[in-house]
Amino acid sequence: MMTDQRLEHEIAHGRRLKNLWAGKFWYWETPAGKLRWGRRVKMLSFHSVAGMQVLEVGCGVGYLTGELAQTGACVTAIDISPDLLEYARERVGNPGVLFKVENAYDLKCPAGIFDTVVGSSILHHLDVDKALAEFFRVLKPGGSICFTEPNMLNPQIFLERHTALFGHLIRKSPDETAFIRWNLNKQLLRHGFGNIRIVPFDFLHPLTPQWIIPFVRRLGTCLENTPVLNEIAGSLYIRAFKPTDPSTRQPAPTP
Repeated sequence: MMTDQRLEHEIAHGRRLKNLWAGKFWYWETPAGKLRWGRRVKMLSFHSVAGMQVLEVGCGVGYLTGELAQTGACVTAIDISPDLLEYARERVGNPGVLFKVENAYDLKCPAGIFDTVVGSSILHHLDVDKALAEFFRVLKPGGSICFTEPNMLNPQIFLERHTALFGHLIRKSPDETAFIRWNLNKQLLRHGFGNIRIVPFDFLHPLTPQWIIPFVRRLGTCLENTPVLNEIAGSLYIRAFKPTDPSTRQPAPTP
């Protein structure tokens, strides 16, 4: 599929999300959803500090954007959907955030200007190879990418991506996929990234009834720390660095 068709699909998907209200669509507003979202915020923003140049890719309605801005970082938030970007600008209301309608494959900025590139559930909407090449270009030496993405080995996500019925029920966009972590690791290496860390996490479903959430969270912690079983978690935490030079590797901090 041509990239321009993919982008057209994502623009149309963004228009649907705005009309449906994205928070409800992604279940971030349920009791379990709020807990899941809070965990993602920590994973994606723990390394963000005042003065850091942060590029948020696929900012959507600005859920993560506002959290990143509170760290004091200089945030550039992009999305291919004008509809979602307009809502995000109004929702965040922070004049220090630069919102831009941009294609993640063709960023209108010089090379080596960002300390980090972050995003929540956005890579699986993109042509990953083209996106990673562009992220590598705009990162400073020693800079990092940080994403949370759906895990293809999770049974529900596998069915959503491979059966028409489940895909229709969740209203997925035509081109979105999910990731198997060792395949993604190879892609990151091909694009020059090092110190790669891809970790399965999250067994708390957003529709979990509130009364059973404490039990599910404890069970989820056990499963996340159990080899093999942890591979079917719902999400992947992804962190990787652009080397300072070809012979240098930096340890990836643990959130």
